[in-house]
This record gives sequence, C-alpha cells and structure tokens, in this order.
Amino acid sequence: MSSDSNIHLYTTQTPNGIKVSITLEELNLPYTVTKIEFSKSTQKEPWFLEINPNGRIPALTDTFTDHKEIRLFESGSIMQYLVDRYDKDHKISYPAGSREGIEMTNWLFFMNAGVGPMQGQSNHFTRYAPEQIEYGINRYQNETRRLYGVLDKHLKDAGTEYLVGNKCTIADIAHWGWISAGPWAGINVDDFPQLKQWEERMWARPATKKGADVPDKYTMKELLQDKEAMEKHAEKSRAWVQAGMKEDAEKNKARSGGQK
Repeated sequence: MSSDSNIHLYTTQTPNGIKVSITLEELNLPYTVTKIEFSKSTQKEPWFLEINPNGRIPALTDTFTDHKEIRLFESGSIMQYLVDRYDKDHKISYPAGSREGIEMTNWLFFMNAGVGPMQGQSNHFTRYAPEQIEYGINRYQNETRRLYGVLDKHLKDAGTEYLVGNKCTIADIAHWGWISAGPWAGINVDDFPQLKQWEERMWARPATKKGADVPDKYTMKELLQDKEAMEKHAEKSRAWVQAGMKEDAEKNKARSGGQK
C-alpha cells in the first residue's frame, strides 16, 4: 500500500457497512474506524455531511495519489475504489475489461440496485413500520425472494463456488451481509439451497468474520435464533427510525416553505 494512504472508515453495524470492512480485511489494508451512531443521528451532523452529503454510511476517506484527501460514499463506489487502487493482484477482483470483471460488475450493481433496496424496504415494513401494512410487507418480501431466486439459480447453473468463478470478489462481499440477515426481512434462506451453501462458504472466510465485527461484534446470527430478542431489538430500532423520519419530514416541510 502507498505510504501516502490513510484509510478512515465511517460506518456502523449494517449490511452496507460491513461490505467495506470485509473488503478492507480481505485486502489486509490498515484502516481507522469511526462508529456512526444512528440513534444519535451522527450521520446528520455537519462534519459527517462534509464527507457524505447524503448522510448515510458507509463513507471513507483516504489520501489520494495527488497527496490530497479523497472522500468516498456509496458502498459500491468505495469497494470499486479499493480494488482499483489496492487490489493489483486481483485477490478479490478481476482485471478491468475482462469477461469476469464485467460479470463481477453486473452482480455488484444487481446488489446495489436490487437486493439491497428491496430487502431494505422489506426490513422496514417487517420490523420498523409503526403499524403492520400487509401490502408493503408482501410487496417487498416477495421481491426480495425473487432476487434471492435469481442468485440461487445463477449459482446452480454456473456450478461455481462464488458468483463469478471460484474466487470470492467484491460482488460476493457486497451480497453477504444482506443474505446472512435474510430472516430479519422475513426471508427463509433455507428455501434457496445453493445460496445458503454460498452464505456458509462466505461465513467460513476469516476476513468475513473479522470484517463483520466492525465497528461492533456481529451478532445477527445469534439474534435470528431468538424471536424475543429480535422483537426487542426491532422495537428499540423502530423508535429511532421513526424519530429520524419525523425529523427529515420536518426539514423537508421547512425547505418547501411549509407546503405539504
């Protein structure tokens, strides 16, 4: 790694957050971590908005090749930056422009445009909404299942250990945190045998375990085995999710001059 590099990760314990920490661990890159606490709205503080104007995690800063700081946000963009700059031996990527490299990008975008947003909405309506809205739950659980089915069929048809060949890449890393937390969104991963085997294969990787523990110990697997603990966790999270939505709504109303 360039002596000019100075990687600083701003994150919290979410499927999107651990994408980047696992990537950093797979590449064996040194980095500093700052925990962003949603319950305290840290992601909306001015200093963080200077790094990510969208007020979301993960975000990352580094010293770029021009010796100046570069600020990155959006998990897929961060992951692409890290492999483009630091994965010269293509440990978790493929050469740019190669068939495998293009296929890897396909699945990375499939994650960021499909699985993440749909499962995120399934999480919301299943766990965080103040009332049970059957249409919302069914809509997003069904779409998440459909996307899981696409992954499951691809792995079966390809006959490979990972999404592109027999090498773990950023496409696999991007998916893992979401798939491993499928039951939180109401999705039974047992219904997708190839995908379940892939998830177990990913979990067996030392870098996955180490990166998943950033910035806090990864406890999702244990949580999913305890229905009472799941409900308590959801109730606690529901409070700050609703508070954050109310705050955003008030800001939007003020921005529009008080118009509904």
